[in-house]
Amino acid sequence: MSIVRVGYFPHNNSLFVLRHRGILERLLPEVEWVDLRALPHPPRVDPKTALPGEHSDWLFTEGGYDIIGTGFTPPLTALANQRDIVYLGISGPRVENGRLVATAASGITSAADLKGKRVGIAHGSWQTTLLLFALDQAGLSWADVDPVDVDVRGGGTTLLAGELDAWVGTYPGLQDVEAATELTTLVDTASVFSHPSLWFTRRDLAEGNRAAVEAVLAALQESDAWIAANPRAAAQYFVDDAQARGIPADLDAWEAALRGRPFGVRPVSEDFLDEQQRAADLLAANGLLPRTVDVRSAVLPWIGEVISETSPATV
Repeated sequence: MSIVRVGYFPHNNSLFVLRHRGILERLLPEVEWVDLRALPHPPRVDPKTALPGEHSDWLFTEGGYDIIGTGFTPPLTALANQRDIVYLGISGPRVENGRLVATAASGITSAADLKGKRVGIAHGSWQTTLLLFALDQAGLSWADVDPVDVDVRGGGTTLLAGELDAWVGTYPGLQDVEAATELTTLVDTASVFSHPSLWFTRRDLAEGNRAAVEAVLAALQESDAWIAANPRAAAQYFVDDAQARGIPADLDAWEAALRGRPFGVRPVSEDFLDEQQRAADLLAANGLLPRTVDVRSAVLPWIGEVISETSPATV
């Protein structure tokens, strides 16, 4: 069996924990793990006019990986860049994971107040889609705000420093900002979309190495069940990694964040595909994608059947 390279980083909690558990190695002995943070980073794109494509680009670039897990937006970027990908599966809704906030002192109380304002997002992630959905709901477009590309955690510091007017915050980093000041929730995630994790790969790998796809899905299911049963032990992996990099990390905060997230892999659903299509259409209409796409072109029905046949009870 050929070597299969799996990308991982802390923002996809499931793959990050799986990297440390040794479960996939039992099912797929030829697996290699690729830390996204160790790969070269291309120049950042202008968040007003484009989306970064590196998460999907590395599926097609030597030295990259064959399978990856991300948030909501990267597969849309891939498809718009004419990358031939297929979805592997999705998590349950992660609507408690984060939200669009402003400081109470700012006087900003809704997305409609964001016209002309600086809004911090980890651009290219699910946060871009959340902000765009929120703006569209308020009758605004991407051109009506000044999007600022910030680190998932560092954006909170930037908000507190007054350099942002609003921010899409994510736990556990959002917890630090909540402790430091009173926040106003402008848009809660549940009101705009389901915000699942998702996993995807190249079509040639899915069609040419079905055994590897089945092994990764089975390993994710087993590892995710362990996370749900042992959130504090799972949180320790994230804390250890952060501290090894000189980044402060709190075990209680990470445990709380993991307890608030769904684990387990589900088949791609019609509702999810409808959300993806709506997001793709909005991103293209607002000039962030070079073309419109058909998200259902990235579905291989047998993958969903495999998940349905082998899934334990929903975690």
